[in-house]
Amino acid sequence: MGNVWLYGLIGVCAFAILYVVGCFIKINRLSEGTAQMRYMSKIIRSGANVFIRKEFTTIGIVVALLAVLFSLFIEKWSGLTYILGAAMSSAVCVLGMKSATIANVRTANTARETLSVGATVKTALTGGSISGLSVQAFGILGLLIIVLAAGVGPQSVDTLTGVGLKDLPAFNGNGIIDFAALMTNTSVMRVTTYSLGCSTVAMFNRVAGGNYTKAADISADILGKIRNDLPEDDSRVPNVIADFIGDNVNDIAGNCSDLLESFVATMTASIIVAVSLLTQNGSTLTAAFFTSSYIYPLIIAGGGLIGCIIGLGFVALKKMSQNPSKELDIATYVSAALSIGLGGVASYLAFGRGISPDVLAAAGFKASWASPWICAILGIISGVAIGMITEYYTSADHKPTRQIAEYATEGEAFVVTKGDAVGSKSCLLPILIIGISLLISGYVCGTYGIAIAALGMLSFVGTTVSIDAFGPIADNAGGLAESCHLDPEVRVITDKLDSVGNTTAAIGKGFAIGSAAFATVSLIVAYVGNYSGFNLETPTVSSFIVIAGCIIGGALIEFFCALLTDNTIKSAKELADVGDRQLRDPDVLSGKKTPDYNELVSLATKSALRRMLLPSIIALAVPFVGGIFFGVDFVLGILLGATIVAIPRAIFMGNSGGAFDNAKKFIESGGLKGHGKGSAAHKASVTGDTVGDTRKDVVGVALDIFIKMMSTVATTLFVVINAVNGIIGIPL
Repeated sequence: MGNVWLYGLIGVCAFAILYVVGCFIKINRLSEGTAQMRYMSKIIRSGANVFIRKEFTTIGIVVALLAVLFSLFIEKWSGLTYILGAAMSSAVCVLGMKSATIANVRTANTARETLSVGATVKTALTGGSISGLSVQAFGILGLLIIVLAAGVGPQSVDTLTGVGLKDLPAFNGNGIIDFAALMTNTSVMRVTTYSLGCSTVAMFNRVAGGNYTKAADISADILGKIRNDLPEDDSRVPNVIADFIGDNVNDIAGNCSDLLESFVATMTASIIVAVSLLTQNGSTLTAAFFTSSYIYPLIIAGGGLIGCIIGLGFVALKKMSQNPSKELDIATYVSAALSIGLGGVASYLAFGRGISPDVLAAAGFKASWASPWICAILGIISGVAIGMITEYYTSADHKPTRQIAEYATEGEAFVVTKGDAVGSKSCLLPILIIGISLLISGYVCGTYGIAIAALGMLSFVGTTVSIDAFGPIADNAGGLAESCHLDPEVRVITDKLDSVGNTTAAIGKGFAIGSAAFATVSLIVAYVGNYSGFNLETPTVSSFIVIAGCIIGGALIEFFCALLTDNTIKSAKELADVGDRQLRDPDVLSGKKTPDYNELVSLATKSALRRMLLPSIIALAVPFVGGIFFGVDFVLGILLGATIVAIPRAIFMGNSGGAFDNAKKFIESGGLKGHGKGSAAHKASVTGDTVGDTRKDVVGVALDIFIKMMSTVATTLFVVINAVNGIIGIPL
C-alpha cells in the first residue's frame, strides 16, 4: 500500500473531472430552442446566479470566522482544512447549478425536436452526470490533498494516535514512517474539520435553498392551481419562475452539497475509527494494519468512482429505450456491481497481504481480509433495498401512492391523513434494514465495519446524484415546455421524466438518511473513544446525564423540524401575497402584460437568506454549549437522542412528501378516471403536495445533515469541551 495508490486515486479523480468537462461541452453545444425558451432560460440562470452569489457571501463570512477559531484553538492547520471542505462543497454546488440551468432548456428542446423519450433522457442524464461525478471526485480529492500534505515524523504520529511509536511492533527503531507508507500521520482534527466544512455549506444550502424553492413552489401552486384555475407552470404566475429557479438552487445545488457531505462524512468516520482502533489496541495492531485501515476508505471510494464513470458512460453510449426507469436502473446496477467487484480487490490488497490473521482478529475482523468488503457489500445491498422500499411507497406505479390519489375524491383531509399513514408505514422496513445491517457489520468487522458499510452505501454516489439531478432538470424542462407554450406532446414526455425523477429523488433521500444512520453511529462511537484517551469513565445508558441529553436531543429534532417548516410557510405567504397582487392586474392575468418576475425572485432570495442562519447555528452550537456547561456525557446523550428521533422522522418526511407529489401527478396524467386537472380531487391532491413539499425538500433532507454535523462538531471539539467544562461546567 504505497503512495502510488494515492496518485492513482488522483488520476481517477482527474479522469472523472475530464468526463464532467466533456459532458459540459456536449450539453452546451445543443440548441436552446425558440426565442421564448431562450428568454425564460436566461431568467432562470440569472436568478439562480444571484441567489448563489448572495448566499455564498454570507457563508463565506461564517466559514472565515470559524476557520480562524479552529486554527487558533483546535489545531493550527485545521482552519485551512475546514476552508478546503467548504470550498469543495461550494464548487460542486456551482458546477451542478450551472450545468442544470444549461441542461434544462436543452432537455425541453430535445423533446420538442425529437419527440423521443430516449433522446430526452440522454440529454437530462448528461446534465445530471456533471453534478454526480463532481460530487464524488471533489469529495475524494479534498481528502487526498489532506493526506498528501501531512507531515512525516514520530512527533506528529504520537499526537495523532496517542500511542508511543515504541508500542507499535511494525515501526522500526528510527521512529519514522516512510512516505511510501502513505503519510499515515495526518491529524484527525484536519480530517474532521474538512468534513465539518462540507457539512456547514450543506446545511446552509439545504436550509436556504429549501426555503427558496418550496416557498416559491407552494405559493405558485396556491395562486395558479387553486385560486385562479391556471395550468401548472403557467408563466402568468410570477411565482412560477421563482419555482423554476428554486429547483436549481435546492434540488441541484443543495442536493450536491448534501450528498458530498454524506460521502465525506462516511469516509471521515472510517478514518477516525481506524485511528481509534490503533489508539485502543496499539500493542497488538501494526503500522501496516493502520496504514491499510486508514487508506481503504479512500480506495473503495475511488473504486466506486470508476464504477460510476463506466455505468454512466455505458448508458450515455447505448441506444436508449423509451423507458426512462429502465435506463436509470441500468446505470445504477452497473455502477453498484463494479463498486462491489473493485471493493473486493481493494480489500484483498489492503488486508490480505502482509498483515497476519492474528492482527486482523485483534481488530475484530471475523472474516479475515474480506471483513471490510462484506460490510461494504452489506451497505450497498441495504442502500438498494431502502431504495426499492422507497420506490414502492412513493411511485405512482404502486398501491400506496395510488390509494392517496383515490382518497383525493373525498377531500383534502383524507389526502393528508392517508399520506401521513403511508409515510409512517414506510419507516419500519428501512429502519429494520438499517438496524440489521448495523448488527451484522458490527459483528463481522466491529465499528470499522459499520463505517465501511455506510461508505459502501455511498460508494457509487456519483451515479446516485446523477440520477437524482436528472429529476429537477426534467422538471424544469417540463415547466419551460408549459410556460413557452410548446406542443402538448412535449409536456407528455417531460412529465414522464419528471414523475420518474420524483421517485429517483426519493430514493436518493433514502440513501442519504441510511448512510447518515451508519455514519452517525460511527461518529458517536469515535466520540466515545475519546473517553479512554482522557482517562474518563465511559458512561452507561442508565446515567441520568445521558438520559437527560437523550430527551433533549429528541426534542431538539422536533424543534428543528418545526423551525424549518415555519420559516418556509412564512416565506410562502410573503411570495403568495406579492404574486396575488400582480395577478390582480387584468393585463397580467390575460397574458397581455409580462409579470414582474424580478420582484418575486428578489423577495424569494431575501426571505430564504434571512431565515437560514438560525437552523445552521443550532447544529454548530448545541454540542459545544451543552458540553461546556453539562459535560461530555450530556453531549453523548444529545447525539443519541437526536439520532434515534431523526432517522424515522427523515424517512417519514421524505416518503410522505414523495407520495403526495406523485399522487398529484397520477391524477394530472389521467390515472383517476373522471378526475383530471382542475377537478376537486386534483385540488385536494395539490393540497397534499403542498404539505409534502416542505417535508421532502426542506425538513427531511436537512435532518441527516443535522445529526452528522452535530456528531462531527462533538468529535472535533471533544478536547475543548472537556477542558472548558472543567473550568465553568455545572457540577452534576
